[in-house]
Amino acid sequence: MKYDFNQIEKKWQEYWAKNQTFKAENHSDKPKYYVLDMFPYPSGAGLHVGHPLGYIASDIYARYKRHQGFNVLHPQGYDSFGLPAEQYAIQTGQHPAITTETNIATYRRQLDQIGFSFDWSREVRTSDPSYYKWTQWIFIQLFNSWYNNDAEKAEDISTLIKIFEAEGNANVNAVCDDAVETFTAEEWKAFSSKEQQEILLQYRLTYLAETEVNWCPALGTVLANDEIVNGVSERGGHPVVRKKMTQWSMRISAYAERLLQGLEKIDWTDSLKESQRNWIGKSVGAAVTFNVKDHDDVIEVFTTRPDTIFGVSFMTLAPEHDLVSKITTPEQKAEVEAYIEATAKRSERERMADVKTITGAFTGAYAEHPFTKEPIPVWIGDYVLAGYGTGAVMSVPCGDQRDYDFAKHFNIEIPNIFEGADISEEAFADKDKTIIANSDFLNGLNYKKATKRVIFELEQLGQGVGKTNYRLRDAVFSRQRYWGEPFPVYYVDGMPQMIDAAHLPIQLPEVEKYLPTETGEPPLGNATVWAWNTETNEVVSNDLIDNNTIFPLELNTMPGWAGSSWYFNRYMDSTNNEAFASQEALNYWKDVDLYIGGSEHATGHLLYARFWQKFLFDKGVVPVDEFAKKLINQGMILGTSGYINMAICAIKFNTPEGTGSKSTNYYVPIDAVNQKGELTEEYKSILRKKNIQDYEYYKVSENDIIEETFVVNRTPVHVDAIDSSNNLIIDEFYKWKYPNQDLQKIKVIECISSDEVFKVGREVEKMSKSKYNVVNPDQICIDYGADSLRLYEMFLGPLEQYKPWNTAGITGVHGFLKKLWKLYVDDNGLKVNDSEPSADSLKTLHKTIKKVQEDIENFSFNTSVSTFMIAVNELTAQKCSSKAVLEQLLVLISPYAPHIAEELWSQLGHNESISTAAFPKFDKSHLVESSKNYPISFNGKMRFTLELPLDMSKEDIEKAVLAHEKTQEQLQGRTPKKVIVVPGKIVNIVG
Repeated sequence: MKYDFNQIEKKWQEYWAKNQTFKAENHSDKPKYYVLDMFPYPSGAGLHVGHPLGYIASDIYARYKRHQGFNVLHPQGYDSFGLPAEQYAIQTGQHPAITTETNIATYRRQLDQIGFSFDWSREVRTSDPSYYKWTQWIFIQLFNSWYNNDAEKAEDISTLIKIFEAEGNANVNAVCDDAVETFTAEEWKAFSSKEQQEILLQYRLTYLAETEVNWCPALGTVLANDEIVNGVSERGGHPVVRKKMTQWSMRISAYAERLLQGLEKIDWTDSLKESQRNWIGKSVGAAVTFNVKDHDDVIEVFTTRPDTIFGVSFMTLAPEHDLVSKITTPEQKAEVEAYIEATAKRSERERMADVKTITGAFTGAYAEHPFTKEPIPVWIGDYVLAGYGTGAVMSVPCGDQRDYDFAKHFNIEIPNIFEGADISEEAFADKDKTIIANSDFLNGLNYKKATKRVIFELEQLGQGVGKTNYRLRDAVFSRQRYWGEPFPVYYVDGMPQMIDAAHLPIQLPEVEKYLPTETGEPPLGNATVWAWNTETNEVVSNDLIDNNTIFPLELNTMPGWAGSSWYFNRYMDSTNNEAFASQEALNYWKDVDLYIGGSEHATGHLLYARFWQKFLFDKGVVPVDEFAKKLINQGMILGTSGYINMAICAIKFNTPEGTGSKSTNYYVPIDAVNQKGELTEEYKSILRKKNIQDYEYYKVSENDIIEETFVVNRTPVHVDAIDSSNNLIIDEFYKWKYPNQDLQKIKVIECISSDEVFKVGREVEKMSKSKYNVVNPDQICIDYGADSLRLYEMFLGPLEQYKPWNTAGITGVHGFLKKLWKLYVDDNGLKVNDSEPSADSLKTLHKTIKKVQEDIENFSFNTSVSTFMIAVNELTAQKCSSKAVLEQLLVLISPYAPHIAEELWSQLGHNESISTAAFPKFDKSHLVESSKNYPISFNGKMRFTLELPLDMSKEDIEKAVLAHEKTQEQLQGRTPKKVIVVPGKIVNIVG
């Protein structure tokens, strides 16, 4: 019976779907285990072989936990809002919902084809109104909450209003805007409704504020930092500038300390935790206020080294700082404005990463030193960011390298106020160093004492206070896009109002085009039915807006991370229309036991998701404040890109009729270019002759050439146009490069080579459609089967590492599966029987059980595959046909290769899925050795081996060895002088 993997895999995928084999129950006597993948964005390109890596790993673990008797929740869904679908809609006019639905269908087919044990009954899609209804609901909860520092939790905004009514805000310890003014209860009550709402916006956990954002004019939207690469948009490569816009923001900064402390109780990778710690960026120091000379304004800075305040020789503001326009002198205005305009074209990441380029401009203004009262020049520099800290720094060039470089570059005086001290950066960083300064109250103090003294003196002056600061900034939550969650917000007199949760979801309206309006409004500005009727509680035509009962709706949409910040909770009860999820389901599943996904989400999705989880915990919605106990970052499968070179050959030549010229492009192999990146002389000669040959009627020769230039550019090649020996398949290359064209008409651009072989360069890099190195899993499944794909992806190397893909390597694991099949089945059918297993077969089985269980629990899936191969080889050599052994072997293999395991399990007579079988138990007694194969040596040279029981005494071992015929043959009648016996090790006969 042949191993027909295509038929087998189709059969069992249909069986699992029909019987809902992997459906999890919210009520079970079994212990729960929740395995989660970071759900995919369904792109039009579908999956490539790199995408399933983490899914295969999580699937192996989910199947393993089912074998161990757990009620396993292993769901899947789609992060289906996003910019790519919208950009496609702009280009084609096709509604993003249609594109998304098509892409999801492709993804679902591919995921099913690989045989994942997902509970599809719980599928979620962030773009489904029944899902984003609850995203909108969470937004409303955030809007109606404030963060009470005394209680260290979020509370309903009504409790804050009661405090304001009773005593004003002087004693309120809340996370809020910096510019909140103090008021009494009487003043609060005297404020208009609009004034009260404006004040409350300064406390709410989601709020409207003017914010510095990354604006991409070409895409017409704000971008998050992780959507920008090298200063341009990741999508499309468009320029990004910094600008101020009124945006919705999330007050994630309120949770900075809890997000930091929460890392101590979750089992996440150290590198990921460190990324989050750095992003949160806790710093302890002082807030210092510098008065600005000839102005009523002050500059507030935060410093972790207040003890260095006497080393301040200039101030640096971020170019976007609010004070810049106020304090810049008329003489400096042109220079400052030009600098601000140039800076706006650089992203924050660029500015943070660029430590070498020194730029800045002098404002012409001076600040006053709090202690010495000396004037301090105020500069602007793009190494200071408006959104980090206060957007201003006190620059101490004798203690900070960047400040020092800035001062040297602009010839700013660097006074040595640390008289007689070592002012090198290394010494200055020594926190135990005694400070010697021209200050009476600092001389002789060490770092800690000096810090306390400076803060005390600043407090006495009213110009400073001790403070803990965080790098973590509030997250901009608005996007000028169409394809995203609509805000449940309408506006009355310019103030945001929440739509009652009973009327959710507020669904996306139809629009004629998906670009911003001609007046610069977001795409929802194109909607004609996008107003809220407060009497009928429904969306109505914009023509009916009267600002009395019918008001305009919010035109921005939520960012992509909105839906992905809570989806793991929705999986627990995904079809519930009455609640976020039932308390019964939430209390049963509680949290994710194992989460697998990419490390690139460390400071984006994972930080926002932890923030939302803590907020929902504060509100009593979820039972735990960390959503995932354990998280593993899978590595990446790399593609092998191919490239050749395009040589551009331009020549001028003399002809009988005058000067002629010609420029032609030729594809040349990698060996046509030398180490300097220039065309070799051999290929220059070849190209020269080809050029002239094409123009024979000019009757010119090489001697007629008066000028020639050669330029070489690297050209990518699709992997399908490269053979296994890294040679270009020229016909395939032409078909790919010039689809639907008559190849005879494009021969002016030729592939040329000095011989028959056209060598292609190869480079291992990220698998990407843009690099033409993507391998489609569909073809792999057709040619080798899903089980082969699953095993091969695990076999490539440790889960967390990067590893290159090589399709040729899959033949090895495919051969293993065929060998596994033959262990159970031959040409006459099933050959497994009820015979007693041999000791060797039991030994092979139990050492395999032990190793595979250890590997799965340590996520060392690659070594399990090797263990399977060894086991099958050994059992084949042992001619094992015992059901007692082979049945358990199938259960071990089934998490990795479920289709072949299901088929053979069925052939062994089982009516239920192998997923219900218990995981085999390891019995160490089968690994205990009862005999020893002794090396028998004569005068130190081993001559033969002899297997003897391990419990034999030294005397019995000696007798048995001496009585053996091979010993007698070696001795030839002689009596040995001595017999050395080391039980369990060796026997040496001397004499």
